[in-house]
Amino acid sequence: MDYIMMLLPPMIKGWTVTLQLFFLTLCVALPIGIAMGIARVSRLKPLKWFMEFYVWIFRGTPLLLQLLFVYFGLMTVGLRMERFNAAALAFVLNYSAYLAEIFRSGIQSIEKGQYEAADVLGLTRFQTMTKIVLPQVFKRVLPPIGNEVINLVKDSALIYVLAISELLRVAKNAVMRDETFIPFIVAAVFYLFMTAVFQQFFKWLETKYNYYH
Repeated sequence: MDYIMMLLPPMIKGWTVTLQLFFLTLCVALPIGIAMGIARVSRLKPLKWFMEFYVWIFRGTPLLLQLLFVYFGLMTVGLRMERFNAAALAFVLNYSAYLAEIFRSGIQSIEKGQYEAADVLGLTRFQTMTKIVLPQVFKRVLPPIGNEVINLVKDSALIYVLAISELLRVAKNAVMRDETFIPFIVAAVFYLFMTAVFQQFFKWLETKYNYYH
């Protein structure tokens, strides 16, 4: 127990970095993903094709590769970024692509009759999207968004490759220093706690917005 108490301060510090990356990614990627999802069903062909290409690139390559490319790749052309900023940029680019695809499928799941009814009522396309389509889409996409949030919690461990002292890196250093597996167990408890909290939060959201049925 004394050893675990000794581990907690540095691991909590590493956990703080993990949470910073998590919330920054979620707060930035979510609105971008919504905008990209709308663009994916746009009538503007060049915009639609560009979004399809963007989603294909970032869903078709590993997030680990994207992290290394953003930090080391941009460095080779003279664009040097702080390690955390590079990690955040890579995560936002990656998760906005996944969220865009989720919102695209959600928008396309809305029955065409609702668009026709909105047109009869004289609503513009923007009004139709914001007042009729998106409120229903948010409810329908909550389960897949919840899955992505859980993946984001776990994927945050990948930033250890950029030598950022997040939770897993702190645990790994403690394991190598003290030759014990306990730090990994403590790190697992932190991750399980985060995923449990977000799972319950999304269950609450699904129940709250169940009035659409």
